[in-house]
Amino acid sequence: MKRYRRLRKNQNIRNLVSNFKININNFIYPLFIEEGENIKEEIKSMPGQYRFSIDKLNDELDELYALGVKNLLLFGIPKHKNSCGSEAYNDNGIIQQAIKYIKKYNPNFLIISDVCMCEYTSHGHCGILENDDVNNDETLKKLGEIALSHAKAGADIIAPSDMMDGRIGYIREILDNNGYKDIPIMAYSVKYASNFYGPFRDAADSAPSFGDRKTYQMDYKRDSREAIDIALNDIKNGADIIMVKPAIAYLDIISKLREKIYTPIAAYCVSGEYSMIKAAAMNGWLNEKNIVIEKINSLQRAGVDIIISYHTKDIAKWIMDGEI
Repeated sequence: MKRYRRLRKNQNIRNLVSNFKININNFIYPLFIEEGENIKEEIKSMPGQYRFSIDKLNDELDELYALGVKNLLLFGIPKHKNSCGSEAYNDNGIIQQAIKYIKKYNPNFLIISDVCMCEYTSHGHCGILENDDVNNDETLKKLGEIALSHAKAGADIIAPSDMMDGRIGYIREILDNNGYKDIPIMAYSVKYASNFYGPFRDAADSAPSFGDRKTYQMDYKRDSREAIDIALNDIKNGADIIMVKPAIAYLDIISKLREKIYTPIAAYCVSGEYSMIKAAAMNGWLNEKNIVIEKINSLQRAGVDIIISYHTKDIAKWIMDGEI
């Protein structure tokens, strides 16, 4: 009789034969940067997560670096918004300032900049409106300006999250033509119009003032063929990393993509995933560390290379304390 339990007998044996190791270098930590001064404000729907003004970043950056967390994904909250989201492509905008500041403070951080307009528009949609609908091709022009401004500021990776058709090729061309051929693009290729985003919209003040984003984000009621087609097209047009967002509800999509592509795959463990775990743990309904580790391993089994997670700091602490 084959005895599978022989290799489960104790923790040392289980560690020996484990297929997956959790390495903090494969994690990205999101940061919310708010325009203003003396701001460190906890996000009510995301316990343990904060909005920071640039002048309050130092302690957070020092803690992250000491934990070995060096990969940052930046989101900006400007003071002023308008219909065309002009602060998003302002060379002296909040994210552009934050990139420059972090790179000067500690150049060892890898900075990934989110390219979208929802945090910057007065209507909360991800592009330029025309008759209450987002004009895809007009939005591309602005996305190119945003990406270029981030590259000029010193971003290491550009991450377009807007979900406009054709934006990867457009941004790649803009970057290449302006001397930034070596900056990778991490494409939010497979981004669903999900119900898991609520807390993020609190964090970034990015909820749409009317309607929803279902005309440009993906429909989760469709099969996986669309996701594969979009990812392959983004790779063809210059994407260096493919992202799936949200993470845990789309393991089937990740797995199918892994069978089709060799490009690195990132998964974004979004705000709703984080807040559900936090709320349950705070109520004593589950063990936060154990469920986060289980979730990470499920993503690794599905084929994920890079994990964007609000739990990154916790994971780093658990690794340092020898608990993982």
